[in-house]
Amino acid sequence: MTACIVGWSHTPFGKHDAETVESLIVRVANEALAHAGIGPQDVDEIVLGHYNAGFTPQDFTASLVLQADDGFRFKPATRVENACATGSAAVHQGIKTIEAKRARVVLVVGVEQMTRTPGPEIGRTLLKASYLPEDGDNPAGFAGVFGTIAGAYFQRHGDQSDALAVIAAKNHRNGVQNPYAQMRKDLGFDFCRTESDKNPFVAGPLKRTDCSLVSDGAAAVVLADTETALRMRRAVAFRATAHAQDFLPMSKRDVLKFEGAATAWARALAQAGITLDDLSLVETHDCFTVAELIEYEAMGLTKEGRGADAIREGWTTKEGKLPVNPSGGLKAKGHPIGATGVSMHALSAMQLCGDAGGMQIPDATLAGVFNMGGVAVANYVSVLERIK
Repeated sequence: MTACIVGWSHTPFGKHDAETVESLIVRVANEALAHAGIGPQDVDEIVLGHYNAGFTPQDFTASLVLQADDGFRFKPATRVENACATGSAAVHQGIKTIEAKRARVVLVVGVEQMTRTPGPEIGRTLLKASYLPEDGDNPAGFAGVFGTIAGAYFQRHGDQSDALAVIAAKNHRNGVQNPYAQMRKDLGFDFCRTESDKNPFVAGPLKRTDCSLVSDGAAAVVLADTETALRMRRAVAFRATAHAQDFLPMSKRDVLKFEGAATAWARALAQAGITLDDLSLVETHDCFTVAELIEYEAMGLTKEGRGADAIREGWTTKEGKLPVNPSGGLKAKGHPIGATGVSMHALSAMQLCGDAGGMQIPDATLAGVFNMGGVAVANYVSVLERIK
């Protein structure tokens, strides 16, 4: 345990016309420091997670964190990016800096503003997280990539339309209790299962309710080395972290197995000295419902091709043996790319500190976080445990 979360902040996710990338960054940076009970003078380094494929005209955004307070001037600040796992890449980079003893306290911010971008351009921008020589002509964009995966999964393992609808309904039901969620509405299984004018097919077997939301938002966490953290208000330790990068072209791997995700999970659980049964909850990357389904298999909750068993048995509900996405996940919460991984860590820390309100899993002691970029290309797992 070399690093701990000692403070956090989180904006609501959604459409924020009155905000900018800069204002979102400034807001969460100041709120996270206040929550940790420190000032900018106490921060040794800053890491910003912000997707660099072009949602906003302003590039070179690392220094925008300095706009939060003049006390940040001359602090090292770096922007990191790893597609949809950008937020977790930023968190893990902050941990590495602390492990290297180059910093005692690191401020990590994740941000994205997507909704000002026209719809077709959003699709083209997100598609840059795939392998363009193979996927660049997909007319449905990144949803089309996952629609192809869903269709292939159905061919290999049978029609999973019921399972995908249960996942969507579960996450929307959970999102009702998340004050930061973009969509706080219990849509129910029937709506998610049935094609309609309000829930049309988007790509392959995926309907609108199978796809995460385009969103604006930001989140931040303050990291500290363990010695420093134990003198502060709270300390949620990283019991394990793992990052496994896989091939970008889907043609070089069996894309239905999410082997990079499985590798990251195996490494993290081994490092933590635990099994999946020891976790109180998981926040996982449900950019599309089929992704959550395959992630059940990758984390070892079910055997390959049997992800639907977890749904059928109710294991992943808030009352089940391993609640998955009690926040509502990306499906209900929204998916502002650079903020997503930071959000997952902040929400998991809230759970472990008993601060999750209506999202709270009773007596939560260990939380797992899985955030991925591309189609299980950039795979990050964290295991969190409160030590103060």
